[in-house]
Amino acid sequence: MEIFIVGAASTAFRKWPERDFRSLTAEVFDAALADAGLADGGAVEQVVFGNCAMGSFGQGNIRGQVCLGPQVHDGRLAAHTPIINVEAGCATGGLALHQAIGAVRGGAGLAMALGVEKVFVPDDPEKSFAVFAGGIDQLHPEEWQKRFAAVGEETALGWHPHPGRIVFLDVHALQARWHMQTHGTTVEQIAQVAAKNHAHGVHNPKAQFRKAWSVDAVLADRLIVPPLSRPMCAPISDGAAAVLVCSKRWLNKQPAEVQARAVRIRACALAGGRDRAIDAPSVVQICGQRAYAQARLKPADVAVAEVHDATAFCELTHYEALGFCGPGEGGAYMESGATRQGGARPVNLSGGLLSKGHPLGATGLGQIDELVAQLRGEAGDRQAAGEPRIGLAQNAGGMVGFDEALCAVTLLERAA
Repeated sequence: MEIFIVGAASTAFRKWPERDFRSLTAEVFDAALADAGLADGGAVEQVVFGNCAMGSFGQGNIRGQVCLGPQVHDGRLAAHTPIINVEAGCATGGLALHQAIGAVRGGAGLAMALGVEKVFVPDDPEKSFAVFAGGIDQLHPEEWQKRFAAVGEETALGWHPHPGRIVFLDVHALQARWHMQTHGTTVEQIAQVAAKNHAHGVHNPKAQFRKAWSVDAVLADRLIVPPLSRPMCAPISDGAAAVLVCSKRWLNKQPAEVQARAVRIRACALAGGRDRAIDAPSVVQICGQRAYAQARLKPADVAVAEVHDATAFCELTHYEALGFCGPGEGGAYMESGATRQGGARPVNLSGGLLSKGHPLGATGLGQIDELVAQLRGEAGDRQAAGEPRIGLAQNAGGMVGFDEALCAVTLLERAA
C-alpha cells in the first residue's frame, strides 16, 4: 500500500517561556494543513498526538484532547475525530508518525501526527530535570546504576554521574570513551560533528542556535562530562511539529499542485532496546535493518539523512549503525566530509538536535519536516545538492542500559 506525506510543518525550536502547549499546537496544526492545501482539518480522520512533558505541568492524561480542544470547538477539527496520545521519550515523534501511518493502513484517508513539547521552565528547573529523568527506570534505579558502574570499573573508564546532570549524558560519555579506547576515535572527530551541525544550523531560520563554531572553539568550551563539551550536547528546547499522511486514493483526489509535492513513505520501522553489552549491536542498527528491508533499499541509496544527535558522539555511532560506514569508522567517516553540506551524504542539514534543538515529543516529526523540504527541493540555503531522491530519519529515545528504549527509522522518497 502506498502512503504519502502531503503536509509538514514545524515551529521554530526555542526556549518559549511565554507560549503554552495550545499555542504551539495550533501553529503547526494550521501550518501542516496549509502546506497540504487544506483550509481546515475536516478531512483528518485521526490525530496521533505525541508529548512527554505535560505531566510535569499537571496534565497527565488526555493531552491531545486538551491541546486540540479549541480546534474541535471551532470546527477546524471534526467532532468525534479520535485523538490518540503516545509517548516514547525522545522517540515520541517517530512513534507518532508510525501510528499515523498505521491509521492510513487501517483505512483512514488522511491522518495527522503532531508532537509538542515545553521543557524549559525558568522558574522551576526541577520540572525540566524531571522530564529527562523519566526516560530511564526510576522504579529500580539501583539496577542501572550498578550496571554502568561495573562497566566503568571493568573498562577502567570510570562512571561518575552527578545529581545535577542528566544521566543520559554520562551514559553517552562512557560510550564515547569506550569507542575512543576501542576504535581510536578522537575527541577532535567528535568535535567535528558538533562544528558541522552548528554550521548547518546557521542556514535554518527555525534553529535554536544559529552560531557557527570552529572545532577548536567546540573543544575549548565548557566541559559537561569528558569528552563532551557544551556544544556537543543538545539543548533544552520547546516547540512543535506536525505531519499529514494519506493514502494513494486520497491523494489522487487532490489538486495537481498538492500531488506534485507529495513525498512517498517507503518505510517506517520501530525497534525496542534491551539491556545489552556496550559492544553489542544497538537498537539503531536493528531498526535500520528493518527499515531497509521494508523499503527494499540499501544504505547506499540514502542521499540525505536526519539522525538523532543527542550528543555529537551519538551521530558518529549512528553513521555506523545505519550502514553509512563500517563498525568503528564513524570518526573517519566524519573526517571524509561526506556528511557535510555538499558531501556525498549530508547529515543533519537542519542543524540536528545540537543546533536546531530538541523538544522531545516534537523532535522526530521535526526531522520529517526537514526531509520533506529537502526532497521537495524547498530547503533554501541548506538544500542538499543534486535533487536527493531518498531521505532517512532516525529518532530514538529513552534508555535501557546502553540502548535507547525505542528507535524509529523512516525512509522517504521524492515522488515527483
